[in-house]
Amino acid sequence: MPKQSSLSPADEDYTAFLSDLKTRISRAQVKAALAVNRELILLYWQIGQDILERQSRHNWGSKVIDRLAADLKTAFPDISGFSRSNLKYMRAFADAYTLDEISQRCVGQLPWRHNIALLTKLKDKEQRFWYAQKALEYGWSSDILVMQIESGLIQRQGGAITNFDRALPPDRSDLSRQLLKDPYNFEFLTLHADAQERDLERALVERIRDFLLELGVGFAFVGSQYTLEVEGDEYKLDLLFYHLKLHCYVVIDLKVTEFKPEYAGKMNFYVAAVNHILREPDRDEPTIGIILCKSKKKTLVEFALDTVQNPIGVSTYTLREQLPPDLQKCLPSAEQLGMELDAAISDLTQNEE
Repeated sequence: MPKQSSLSPADEDYTAFLSDLKTRISRAQVKAALAVNRELILLYWQIGQDILERQSRHNWGSKVIDRLAADLKTAFPDISGFSRSNLKYMRAFADAYTLDEISQRCVGQLPWRHNIALLTKLKDKEQRFWYAQKALEYGWSSDILVMQIESGLIQRQGGAITNFDRALPPDRSDLSRQLLKDPYNFEFLTLHADAQERDLERALVERIRDFLLELGVGFAFVGSQYTLEVEGDEYKLDLLFYHLKLHCYVVIDLKVTEFKPEYAGKMNFYVAAVNHILREPDRDEPTIGIILCKSKKKTLVEFALDTVQNPIGVSTYTLREQLPPDLQKCLPSAEQLGMELDAAISDLTQNEE
C-alpha cells in the first residue's frame, strides 16, 4: 500500500509558496548588493581617472594621493575605502580599463577585492576578463579567484571568452555571500552601524581619553581612531596611548554593547599588530589592550596582555586584579573606568535633553 503524504494539499501549497518567497527575497538581496557594488566600482574608476588626468595635466606628484587620503579620511571618517593604498588601486584600475569596459564587462559586476586581485595577479587584460567572467559564472570568493589564478586555470581550460552574460551570481555561492557582506559596500552606504551609537561611542572615547590623561599615571596620548595598515587593509583603534612608566603601548577599544567573544579576537589582533608595526623590542614592553563594554546592565573591563611567552597574536585576557603588581599600579581600575563611563553617559544624556 503506498505511503500517504503527511502534508495536506494546503500544506504543500504553503511549503511551495514559502520556498518561492525565500528564493525571491535572496535574489532581491543580491540584486540590491550588485546595484550598490556597480555604483561603488564606477565611483572608484572615476576617482582613479580624475587622479590620472590631474597628475598628467597639472603635473601633480605622487604626494597628492597621501594628501587626498588624509583629507577624505577627515571628511568621511567611517569609510576606510579611501586609504592611500586603495586610492592607488583606483588609479591603477582606471589605467587598466576604459569606462565602456567597466560598464559592459564582468569586472564592473565584481566586488572591489576581486578587482584588486585581478589587477595585482594578472598583467594581461583579456586574462583578467576571462577570470572575471568565471568568477561571476561560478560564484567564486576573492580567495578562490586568487587560487584559480595562481594554479593557472586559464592554461588548463583554454582562455576563450564566451558571450556568457549572467545577471546574478549563483544562489548561495561564495560570491553572493561576499557581495552581501562586502565592507566596502556597507561603509559606502554607512549602514555598518547605527549612527547614534557611533556618535555616543565617539563622545565616550573623548571622555575616556581626557580621563586617562588627567589621571596622571603615565598615559601619553598617541591618537584617536589611530589607523594601522596591515597587508593593504586599514584598521582603526579607538584610542592609542603610550605609557611612559610601563614603556609600552596601550590600545583601548570601547563598545556601547554587551561584551561579545569577537571583541576579544579583535583586540587580540590589535595588540599583535601594534607589537609588530609600532613596538621597538629593544625599547618597548609588550602592548597592553583594554576592552571597555558599557551596556544597560553593566560595565565590563577586560585587560589583554601579549606576553613574551605567548606566540605572536595570542593574548591572555584577565581582570586588572590578576595583572602583575607593577601593572596594577599604573593602570586604572575597572571601578574607575566604569564610574567615568557612567558619568559620561549621564552628562551626554542630559545634554541631549
